[in-house]
Order: sequence, then C-alpha cells, then structure tokens
Amino acid sequence: MSFYFTRFEHRRPPDPLPHSVVVEKIWQGLAIVSLLLGARYMVWRWTESLNWDALWFAIPLVVAESCAYFGLALFTLNLWKTHDYPMREPPDRIGQCIGGDAGDDRPVAVDVFIATYNEEEELVRLSIRDAKAMRYPHPIALHIHVLDDGRRATMRSVAEEEGVGYISRDNNVGFKAGNLRNAMEQTSGDFILICDADTRPFPTLLERTLGYFRDPDVAFVQTPQWFYDLPEGETLRQWLGRRIGLPGRWMGGTIEWMFGEIRVGEDPFANDPGMFYDIIQRRRNPYNAAFCCGAASLHRREAVMFVALRAYGDAIARASGETRSRLARLTQRQASPEGQALARWQAAQAEELTPYKFHVSEDIYTSIVLHQDRRRRWKSVLHPHIESKMLSPQDLLTWTIQRFKYAGGSLDIFFHDNPVTAAGMSLGQRLMYLTTFWSYLGAVWNLAFLLAPLIYMFFCIAPVSAYTGDFFGHALPFLIANELAFMFGTWGMSGYKGKVSYLASFPISLRALWAVLRKQKIKFPVTPKERQDGNFLHLVWPQAVIIVATLIGFCWSAIALCLGLGNYSLGGLIANGLWGLNNILAMMVMVRAAFWKPEEDA
Repeated sequence: MSFYFTRFEHRRPPDPLPHSVVVEKIWQGLAIVSLLLGARYMVWRWTESLNWDALWFAIPLVVAESCAYFGLALFTLNLWKTHDYPMREPPDRIGQCIGGDAGDDRPVAVDVFIATYNEEEELVRLSIRDAKAMRYPHPIALHIHVLDDGRRATMRSVAEEEGVGYISRDNNVGFKAGNLRNAMEQTSGDFILICDADTRPFPTLLERTLGYFRDPDVAFVQTPQWFYDLPEGETLRQWLGRRIGLPGRWMGGTIEWMFGEIRVGEDPFANDPGMFYDIIQRRRNPYNAAFCCGAASLHRREAVMFVALRAYGDAIARASGETRSRLARLTQRQASPEGQALARWQAAQAEELTPYKFHVSEDIYTSIVLHQDRRRRWKSVLHPHIESKMLSPQDLLTWTIQRFKYAGGSLDIFFHDNPVTAAGMSLGQRLMYLTTFWSYLGAVWNLAFLLAPLIYMFFCIAPVSAYTGDFFGHALPFLIANELAFMFGTWGMSGYKGKVSYLASFPISLRALWAVLRKQKIKFPVTPKERQDGNFLHLVWPQAVIIVATLIGFCWSAIALCLGLGNYSLGGLIANGLWGLNNILAMMVMVRAAFWKPEEDA
C-alpha cells in the first residue's frame, strides 16, 4: 500500500548539534549581560516610565513585561549548558542493569508497545516491521505487541501476519495510559519501548539507548522525535542564489552563519521539534529534569511499577485512614483490628494501580512522579540522537488538536497537582518544570503584547510617559543583547521559528487555560494521521484580526501624526510600528498555515 509519505522514505535525520565550549561560554556571558540589562530596564519601567494618566493600561503592560522577564530568566537557566549523559556499551545481560545481582546472566528483555486506536492498519504494519528490524549486538528477548484500543479484527490479522503480539481490552478506561497499563499486566519485559502507531524506530534504537540503563537509577530514556514528512524547503543561501545569483548566495550564507540555517518553504507550522529536543530538553539533563514525551521513549519496568506501587500504597493508607476516622466519629471509639482491616480492604477495592497516570499528558505526569520519588532518586535521560521517525500534522486542524492537548494537559497538572511546590524534587527540577508551565501561561502576557501597540495606534495612549531617548536608551540595549545572546544560545539552529510559533499560538493556550480554570476535562483526542478536509480560516481569526487591526492602526496613526492630530510622536510611531510589524510577521505564520496543503502525490 502506498502512502503520501512514501516519497520521503529516503530522508535521513540530522545529527545532534555539536557542543562547542567556546560558543557556550559566549552564550553564557551574553546571557548574563542580557539579564542585567533586562533588570535595568524593568527597574526603570516600574520606577520612572509609567504613564500616570493611563495606569489602567500602563500597569497591566508592565506586569506583563515583568512576567515575560521572569520567563526569560527561567529559559536562560534551561539553556545554560549542555551536558550529555555518556553513551555506554549496550548490556549483554540484565545483571549489568540492576546493580545488585551482577551474576544474573539472562539476556535483556524488551517489550515494544505500539499503541493504536483508529489508525490505518497498514500504517501500523510499517511501524511493526521497523520495530522487528531493530538490531542488538547481544542476544535479546525482544517482544513486539500491538496495543489496539480499537478492538479491530483487521488489526489483529495484521499482528498475526507479522508474527507479533496483539493486546486489546473490552473498554477504553484511561485511554492511552490505560492501554499501556493493560499491556504491562500481560507482559514481563525488563524495559518497555513506547511507540505510537506512526513511530518507526531505526535499527540503532536499542543498541544506542539500553547502555544508559547500566546505571540502575536511570528510569527512562527519551529520544528526539523527528517528523520526516515535513516540507524541507531550501536554505536561504539557495533561495537567494536562485534569485540574485552570487551576491544572494553570499548574503544568504552570511545570514545563516550568524543565525543558523534558515529554510524558505519548509514546515508551515514552524513546528520543527529540533528546538525542543536538541536545545530545550537536551539541556535539562544537567538538572535531571528531561521529561518523557511518550513516543520513542524507553522505560525501566521496575521504575514505573516501583513508583506506581508506592503511590497505590500511599493512596490506600490515606483512604483507609479517612474511613477509620469516620467510623471513630460515628461510634465514638477507635476501630477494632477487624474494622481497620475492613477499611484497608475497602480502600484497596476503590483504588486503582496506575503505572501510567490516567491523564491526557500521561507522559509528563509519569516523569513528575518518578522525579518526585525521594527514596530512589530516579534519573531521566534525553538521548541526543534521533532514533525513530514519525508523521507530522498535515493540516492546521490536526496541529491545533495536538497543541491544545499539550497545553491543556500541562496546565491541568500545574493547577491541580503542581510539582513545583510538591515535595521530593530538587531545586533544578522544580525550576525546569516551572519553565514548561510558565511558557503556557505566557499566552496571557503575549495577548497584552499584541494589543499594546493597537491601543497606542488607535487611541494615542502610551504605556510609558514618553517615547524619548530615555525609553530607547533602556529598551534597545536589552533587546539587542537578548537577540545576540540567544543567537549563540541556539547556535546552529534558527530560534526565530520557535519565537514566532510561541507568539502566534496564543489563542490555543488561552483556550486551554480557560478550559482548565473552568474545571473542564481535557479530552484524549487521537491526532489524525491524514489531512483533514475543509477550510481552516476559522481557526486563525484571532491572528487575522491582529494583522488587519495592526495595519489599519499604523496607517491611521501615521496619517494622524502628519496632520497633527492627537499627541502622536515620531518615537511612538517607530516603536509601536516595529512592535506591530513583529506581531504581524508572527501571526502570518498561522494564517499561511491555514491555506497550506501538502504536495499532491505524483
């Protein structure tokens, strides 16, 4: 069977960004300068710049700037340094992974879980075949299982034809997390490789990751996710070269040398996971704070069950204690031993053992539970090499569903089971999780940054006392230093795509935040693997409104300045015009994505 992505099968993933001590030291130095200049700017904003005639506008904006500056400090800490875990030789027996009985000489046993619900059966077959092709330099007990929550006879037939296990259940309780728990109950491998229906592991995955588990405290290894079907586009050097020849190639090459590779016509959603895995997650290794992202992650069964059983026991103890307290209040005496046993039994019946939390973000939730365990101090590893390939969202609706699930799940954890304030984590881990949650809360102050230039352009109301040299003298050094710092902080990769995607996706995060605050349950939609038909402009109306309003506002304020209407100033028009231009460029990413369609098969 032929799929749209068949023509991309030849593609190979990029290597991890090389670590340069020199570039890292430059980044760290510039980052300190940026934070100091930012602190200088924020002190000036609070103490000397507020427009006292419009505090209703000035105060919310300076609060938004303060929140953004705090987020900048967290992100700087996240990116501070690269420290990869050393890759070790793959173990030839399980005794090398458990630390205690080194004499246990049986082969390592790995269960591969391919979770599926309603995906095309032939798509899953490709994942099965690639999983079967994984190699290992020593004898290994490798068992592949299709976890079919769709209970399809056709999927069972595919599993039987490929000679792999088929596991299903008669309900969908817990969705993917429940599916994984059900499979764990019927398997016994030492390690579990979690794959989605479209996760196609490379032959090297096990031989390059199992070595980390020679450290008996390593609980899971997350490998980067790579979407091999994304449009590749062409480099800026190639694009300019085709248009203006040698000068274009020289200009494009110089820009890319400074800012990293820039591709024209690539990923329409500016959603390249390279920034997330190769920069953000990879640099959480020094804090033991890289978290699980589900697909393409390898888990130590002992660790997952260890924390699950402990949480199960703690929950039973709490529940039985509450039951005994109620009995004591009703009977005015302490419960008998028989009554205490009955209370524990009732609590055990009501509690469920959940190795993977029943949550829309079961992957990060599981990471939190492991990181919080104070007795074992489990470790997590972000392996920098790409070891599998996956399919990208093929339309804006699919991308929106996926992003809403990520944002809603993370915010739900933040408000209802916040690891930042819970016991068990190190300071570094707390700060790294806070960085993740803070980024989703950023939609609130991003909205303020989108609306602020419009208020000035339409109503001539400024959040600062005046757009004078004093304003530019405080703002520009900070902005320039910040851009230079993150140019080196993300050296070898374009950081601009991540910034515009973060700003342009504000409606999704706001909707997720509103849903969580209303205690609305975040659902478990399966991300479609095929392009959805229809018009997606309705998904980007907020971005379109920002674009149109900014253009109209700039034209109006420019005309008003020329005609002497209102109190517009040239400095105010320049500052807010450039601000608005940045907003327009960011919003255009999502608007273009609404029109994008993948190339038709030849």
